[in-house]
Amino acid sequence: MRDFTASHEALSLNTATVRKQWSLDRIIDECAKRNIRAISPWRDQVASVGLKETAQRLRETGIVLSGYCRGGFYTAPDKQGLLAALDDNRRAIDEAKTLDAPCLVLVVGALPGALIGAASYKDLGRARQEVADGIAASLEYARNVGMPLAIEPLHPMQAAERACINTLEHALDICDALDPARTGMLGVALDLYHVWWDPKLEQQIQRAGRDRLLAYHVCDWLTPTRDLLNDRGMMGDGVIELKKCRSWVEAAGYSGFAEVEIFSEQWWNRPGEMVLDTCIERHTTVV
Repeated sequence: MRDFTASHEALSLNTATVRKQWSLDRIIDECAKRNIRAISPWRDQVASVGLKETAQRLRETGIVLSGYCRGGFYTAPDKQGLLAALDDNRRAIDEAKTLDAPCLVLVVGALPGALIGAASYKDLGRARQEVADGIAASLEYARNVGMPLAIEPLHPMQAAERACINTLEHALDICDALDPARTGMLGVALDLYHVWWDPKLEQQIQRAGRDRLLAYHVCDWLTPTRDLLNDRGMMGDGVIELKKCRSWVEAAGYSGFAEVEIFSEQWWNRPGEMVLDTCIERHTTVV
């Protein structure tokens, strides 16, 4: 397993971690000051600065991407909605390519309308089929563009609203069905916040291997968790066995960035400088 204690060169920052404090251009500058070599930005943050402007700023600072957030949300109540989702994912793929991202992360979607408390239907099987069909269509376009897709399984508590793929095993089943040759164009984004609890986690990480492990996200699970979305913990403040999990990921062949992604009202209410400095410190001590 790699030694992180001497430097934070393997640290990437998911820009959601300080989205309430700073705009994306400021985030890039602050990362450059701290020699944070990689980020994973969100589409709305990129849009607020401008796609070409973001690409230029990344080139100027030498910062690369560890991923691009996000595509997905394939489910819809009707055919028109399904087609609109495919169009949006094509745009996301193009944006990821412009920014030279190594992958586009997919949060696949679930029961349409559930996020606002008005699900259009309750058939989770239908949602999962729409997701599989949507990924298949996006994969065809992604192959032409040369942009790998990374399915992110989300914790079961978000199965209704955000993602109906909830285990690494399920995500890999879809990868095997759609990309049996393991071409490197379809894999997973492994976010420990969502999968740390899975009794099959080590086994499925081994199954994924280097070809499927396209991104690796870290934070911590607090006890008690007070909010299902915005109460993630800083690494070391919760119960996830971070080093053990990283040992499994690296034993499977992953050698990329460990991307810090923290949705937290607590950390959003602290100065951005403090958040980044804490991320660096925890990355070298507990990740």
